Amino acid sequence: MHWGLFITALLPIVWLIFSLGVLKMAGSKACTIGLILTFVLAIVVFKMPIINSLTAALEGAVMGVWPIVYIIIAAVFTYNLTTASGSMATIRQGLSSITSDKRLLVLIIAWGFGGFLEAIAGFGTAVAIPASILIAFGVNPILSATICLIANTAPTAFGAIGLPVTTLAQISGLDVLHLSYLVTIQLLPLIVIIPFVLVALIGGGVKAIREVWAPTLAAGLSFGIPQIFVARYIGAELPAIIGSIICIIVTVWFALRYERKHPSEHKTTEKAPKANKFVLAAMPFILVFVFVMLASPLVPPMNHFLTGIKSAITIYTGSGAKPYVFNWVSTPGTLIILATIIGGLIQKMKLGQIFKILGKTAVQMVQTLITVCAIVALAKIMGYSGMIAVIAATLVGVLGVFYPIVAPLIGALGTFVTGSDTSANVLFGNLQRQAAVALHDNTYWVVAANAVGATAGKMISPQSIAVAAAATDLQGQEGEILKQSMKFFLGYLVIICIWIFASGLFIHAIHI
Repeated sequence: MHWGLFITALLPIVWLIFSLGVLKMAGSKACTIGLILTFVLAIVVFKMPIINSLTAALEGAVMGVWPIVYIIIAAVFTYNLTTASGSMATIRQGLSSITSDKRLLVLIIAWGFGGFLEAIAGFGTAVAIPASILIAFGVNPILSATICLIANTAPTAFGAIGLPVTTLAQISGLDVLHLSYLVTIQLLPLIVIIPFVLVALIGGGVKAIREVWAPTLAAGLSFGIPQIFVARYIGAELPAIIGSIICIIVTVWFALRYERKHPSEHKTTEKAPKANKFVLAAMPFILVFVFVMLASPLVPPMNHFLTGIKSAITIYTGSGAKPYVFNWVSTPGTLIILATIIGGLIQKMKLGQIFKILGKTAVQMVQTLITVCAIVALAKIMGYSGMIAVIAATLVGVLGVFYPIVAPLIGALGTFVTGSDTSANVLFGNLQRQAAVALHDNTYWVVAANAVGATAGKMISPQSIAVAAAATDLQGQEGEILKQSMKFFLGYLVIICIWIFASGLFIHAIHI
């Protein structure tokens, strides 16, 4: 084992945590310095050719722009347009007519609706849009960002129409149906626990749960249990979609029931808007759902046509280089922008006004652009230079038979660095399979642990923090958001590791 290489490979990660969490440095500055540090270490210590380091960083920067920042702009544009048109006030009025209790609103907006956005689009939409809506309800911006980062964990395993798990199955050479099923089993305790955490946060403490424990429990079970059956019998594409839709329906039903029982405590003063008015106000969101679903693999003819509209260019010059593909129309960013423009026109907004809002939204994202491009460029250099492989291989060698307890940690590390569950699965999926084989452990269980661990890293990834900061207009305060999220990340990760290790012993014994 090369302890010097291991420690060196950890330095960029340590810097990001220290600069954002301790020094409270702005994300754009911290990630840029981290990129320079990684660039130097890759060349000097890992002997990566300068041209390869430069092109790896360039590939990361390009990926940061397209599709990541592009999708963030699209998501915030949707919110800005619905606010400018007055539709957000109608949506807020409609939700308030269901309940004015912020504990239940958080379950509907951050957990149910956020899970739905993650399921159909991913790439930050599930943080950006719900966080903006919560602020419109008077929730403190940092609290709003923290809540949405916590909520946007477990649903990310099957985000973007199941892309992380389907990719993991391909990378590791495992059956996607059985792998999906085990991922949902591993996620279930977390899916049940997270709504309680959200309610405690918005309510100011654990006591806030007491009155709404039933809808909170229902919000978790109605999301998690359907996922298990869908994954077991259908596959990876639909678990989060169906789980989030059922969750929203069940939570709204419980919220209405709660309002009838407690009218004096949380009685809303707003009258519900008429159904046609509410649908018109929600039209951009409805069209986002329709467009993304039509462009997904669930509709093969449309998906094949749209994904065929693309360009490919090789950016990285090292071995194993693959062309970087620009999906011009099928990317969620384009679909969300088109849906929002059409939704705005249906709401009688002028085209010039719509594009003015889009322009202002793009300008609003300058700091986010720098942060995201720097962190993705950093991740690319770490991946191509072998830094990430050294970290993972050292952990396997040191821990031996106890490796499964930290298998989720490796997935979390991948997402922390790359900002993507899918990328974390690409980086470590095969390594997890090889480790399981070497240890004669259950291959599917250990590989699934990578996907579940990756959901934890999403909470504190600098990329996710940047999205949350942009959506809540807190650019420059990424460190504070990270500080608030870190303690929940640690608790989340401990639960994952203990649950997966303990239940894995049982799974191994009965040979599932």
